[in-house]
Amino acid sequence: MNERPTDFAGLLKQLLDTGVEFILVGGLAGNVHGAARATYDVDIVYRRTPDNLRRLTDALAPLQPYLRGAPPGLPFVLDVETLARGLNFTLRTTLGDLDLLGEVTGGGTFDALVSDTIGITLFGVECRCVSLETLIRLKQAAGRPKDLEALAELEAMYEEQDRA
Repeated sequence: MNERPTDFAGLLKQLLDTGVEFILVGGLAGNVHGAARATYDVDIVYRRTPDNLRRLTDALAPLQPYLRGAPPGLPFVLDVETLARGLNFTLRTTLGDLDLLGEVTGGGTFDALVSDTIGITLFGVECRCVSLETLIRLKQAAGRPKDLEALAELEAMYEEQDRA
C-alpha cells in the first residue's frame, strides 16, 4: 500500500483528461455499486491499441510511475514499448497505486469487457465501470482470498438489485 492515501479523483481525472480508454474494475468498481469494503488502489482494464498506449503513457509520465514492490533503483520506464511488451502492471505513482490490466481473469480484454459496462460519474468525472454481475464473475475467477471475501457482499447487492 502507498504511504499516503490514493487520490482516486486525481488518478481518474489524469487518465480521462488525456483520453485514455479504460474500464474500472476491482475494489473501486465494488464501491461504485455500493460495496462498503475499503480499497487502496485504482484497477483498470485498458484498451491495448497503439493510440491508447500512447495516451496512457502521456497521462502517467508526470506521475512518475514505478513498479510497486520492485526494489528501489531497478531501471523502469513506462513507455509505449514497455506497455506493448507487457500486459499487467502494478504501479505506484505520485497520486497513489494504480493497477493497469491489459487482460483480467474471467473477463478478458477491454474489447471483451466493454459490452458489460455501465457509464458512471465518479468524483465528478465520467468513465466506464464493469456491471455488478461482471464484477462478481471477475472476483470469482480471480479466486484470491481478498476477492472471495468481497463476494458475499457483492452477491447480496446483486440479489437485492435483482429483486428491485
